[in-house]
Amino acid sequence: MKPARIVYVSCNPAILVRDLKGITEKVPCRIENTIPIDMFPQTYHVEVEVSMKRM
Repeated sequence: MKPARIVYVSCNPAILVRDLKGITEKVPCRIENTIPIDMFPQTYHVEVEVSMKRM
C-alpha cells in the first residue's frame, strides 16, 4: 500500500518521536500538522495527532 496521507495518533511523546523517525526513514513523507488533544482534563496525559503527506 502507498497511501497519500498518514495520520498517526500517539499517547506517548517519546514513542511518537521514535516511530516518526522510523516512518520518515522508510517512507518519503512530510509532516504537515501536529495537534495535541487533551482527552483527559486535569491530568498530565495528552494525545498527539500527526498528519503526514507522502512526497
